[in-house]
Amino acid sequence: MSSSRPEDDTPLGLTVHSMPEPYVPPAQERKRTVLGRWKMMLVFLICAAPVIASYTTYYLIRPEGRRNYGALIQPQRPMPPMVGTLLDGTPFALQSLKAQWLLVTVSSGACDAQCANHLYFQRQLRESLGREKDRLDRVWLITDDAPVSEALLPALRGATVARVSSAELSAWLAPDAGHTLPDHLYVVDPMANWMMRFPAGISIDNASKFKRDLDRLLRASASWDQSGR
Repeated sequence: MSSSRPEDDTPLGLTVHSMPEPYVPPAQERKRTVLGRWKMMLVFLICAAPVIASYTTYYLIRPEGRRNYGALIQPQRPMPPMVGTLLDGTPFALQSLKAQWLLVTVSSGACDAQCANHLYFQRQLRESLGREKDRLDRVWLITDDAPVSEALLPALRGATVARVSSAELSAWLAPDAGHTLPDHLYVVDPMANWMMRFPAGISIDNASKFKRDLDRLLRASASWDQSGR
């Protein structure tokens, strides 16, 4: 007598196991880690190359006949975290000016003849840059509470005017020997470093030398600096 076996309807169960990690000797693992770090460093250098190249060109490669009129500040001085006030009394953080070239003048709010001359040439120098002018901002830092004349306000359109602490400002900017802070125009780069001080006494006779330095700075940084913040 033959017997029949009922078919088994239970589905076949499968278990999936992950493949074991291959053994990597410690020396090879360290080598792999070092290689990864070098690759990251290479990527960083490639990204930073335009900035490094432009600064190297400006600061180190200066053939005869192309000397700066302004004095380069070495080492550069980073902008401090100063907080002042705008003319309307609004609090103003100086570091909000980062990411733009700055042409800075300093004086009392009373603005004597030298101050008025600086404000005039700030405007003229910026306008003379043509299509590059939007990469440069005019800044007037006032070191006291003296009121600003209403007659000056139309000429200050587009400029940043802020009252700041004289002591804090003097810890950042510095005049040439025998001069005071209001005697000069100062240049701050888009990374918020004070990097140049122009000689005292800008006039029609030497304004072209100021412009030449500004042109060179903007040209040297053209590969990495864009207008606006």
